Amino acid sequence: MLSAAAVLAAGAAGLFLYGWLEAGWLRTRVLEVPLRGLPEALDGMRIAHLSDFHLGAPLSRGSRASERAARWVARRRPGVVCITGDLVSHPRGERRLRALLARLERPFVVLGNHDVAVTRDPFSRAAELRDLEHTRLLSDEAIVLELAGERCAIVGVGPDSYRERRSRPDALPDERATFRLLLCHFPGIIDRVSPGSFDLILAGHLHAGQICLPLPGRRVTLAHPRAPFVAGLYRTPAGVMHVSPGTGTTFVPFRFFARPEVTELVLRRAI
Repeated sequence: MLSAAAVLAAGAAGLFLYGWLEAGWLRTRVLEVPLRGLPEALDGMRIAHLSDFHLGAPLSRGSRASERAARWVARRRPGVVCITGDLVSHPRGERRLRALLARLERPFVVLGNHDVAVTRDPFSRAAELRDLEHTRLLSDEAIVLELAGERCAIVGVGPDSYRERRSRPDALPDERATFRLLLCHFPGIIDRVSPGSFDLILAGHLHAGQICLPLPGRRVTLAHPRAPFVAGLYRTPAGVMHVSPGTGTTFVPFRFFARPEVTELVLRRAI
């Protein structure tokens, strides 16, 4: 008969195995996003949102999930591809990152805190990502492009300016733009822009909590128990925000009740 210690050890091993497996259990999601004032020509526009690859993190199956996410996006060929930071956790992930990015159609990219090693994660190291070919890397700047005949502004916030509280993204979009999209690794950017500054805001950072407890009627995220915006769509004064669960892991190579996800956002005119 097994001792109590043996039963506990087996249970713990099973729990850790599940968490390690969940870290690679990618969810692919298509999500409709109603937006007030969306030009008719942009109704149905598809935007892929990826985040938090954390490539180079030791033992993490998130690397596999990230590569599967990139292949899924490449097959679907959305109108715009956006990646909201924490691309790598260590320089050893750079080669894998560049191969992943080469699959995608010129994504718009912002960096996150792990990309510049501003983190408490002891395994994280800064990487040189300022020359990412195959991408349009945005750091406190705006790009104007034409989509379906509409003038669209895409604004990106860098991790350094966000941390130093000197980013002013709402001052960057072209005033003639009929659609304004903001990319920032941190969901907290919504507290630093004027109401109605953007039509859509994309962020990441929180990994849907990564380690969660499913309690009756709610989930408790152990890493960020007080975070108001963890994953999904939120209507905020600054604009509608989507927070990606991301595809990688940090600190530990596990996810519990917080599956990795790649999301395709389908813009819809709100009635």
